[in-house]
Amino acid sequence: MPRFPDGAHYRVEIPSVEGPRCLDAVLTEADRLEVPVSRVSQGSGVGLMTDADIGEMVKLAAAAGVELSLFARPCAAWGTSAMARTPAGAVLAPTAWGQDQLSAVMDEIRRAADLGVRSVLVSDLGVLATLGRLRAAGELPADLQAKVSVMLPVANPATAEVLVGLGANTLNLPTDLSLAQIAEIRAAVDVPLDVYVEAPDNLGGFVRHHELPRLVELAAPVYTKFGLRNAPDVYPSGSHLEDLTVGLSRERVRRARLGLDLLHRSGSTAICSPPGAAGLALPVP
Repeated sequence: MPRFPDGAHYRVEIPSVEGPRCLDAVLTEADRLEVPVSRVSQGSGVGLMTDADIGEMVKLAAAAGVELSLFARPCAAWGTSAMARTPAGAVLAPTAWGQDQLSAVMDEIRRAADLGVRSVLVSDLGVLATLGRLRAAGELPADLQAKVSVMLPVANPATAEVLVGLGANTLNLPTDLSLAQIAEIRAAVDVPLDVYVEAPDNLGGFVRHHELPRLVELAAPVYTKFGLRNAPDVYPSGSHLEDLTVGLSRERVRRARLGLDLLHRSGSTAICSPPGAAGLALPVP
C-alpha cells in the first residue's frame, strides 16, 4: 500500500471543529479515548472567526501536533445568488460568485496564512488555481496546503488529476463513491485522499465504518474522516451554537474510536500516523 511520508497508511481527521472550545474538546477527548487525531477541519470559514480565535486555535493545534484546516469562504450559497438556492442550481452554491467573492476568499486565505494557518479548504476551481499560482510565486507561504473540500466534487480520476495539476495537496472525495471508484482515483493520483467514514446528513448520512479496513487498504494514504449522522447543520456556527458544536465535536472523536476499534478487530496491520507526523501542514504560532 502507498504511504504517508512517515510510513503510515492512514490518518484520523475530525471535521466541523468550529472554534477554540471545539478544538479543546476534541484534543481532550482524543487524549481520553486514545484517538490519534492528525487533522481537524472547520467549515464556517475564516471570515467568521476573530484573529484571537484563530490565534488560539493555531496555538492549541501546534502544541498538539495537529493540522488545522480552515474553510476559505464566502461562497454563492451565503451571498445573494438566487440560482444557488434552487434544486438545479445548487451546483453553484460552493463557488466564489463573481470577482468580489473571489477577492474576498483570497483575502481570507492571506489572513489565515498571516495568522499561522498552513491548511485551507477550497471549494472553487478558480480559488484553487489562484492559490496555486500565488504560492508558486512566493506570495503565499510555500508550505500552505490546499485541501479540496467535499463541495468541489472529485467524482472520477480525470477530475482528480486536473485538481492536483492546479495545486491541490489533498482531495476530499464525494461521500457516496464505492470502494472500487475510490481505488480508481487512488490509481490516478498520489496525493492523500480524504474520505468520510461517517457523513453528515446533508452529505448523504452514510455510516461506512464496516468498510474501513478495505478503505484503508485501497485508498492509502488516506485521511479517514469521522463526521456525524443525525446531527444538525451548524454552518455558519458561532457563540450562539457553541455548546452544541462542542458536544458534536466530542461525539465525532468517539465515533473515530469506534472506527479504530473495528479496524483493529479486523486484523488490519495498517499503520496510523501519530500527531506531529511528517507531511502534516502544522500551524505556525
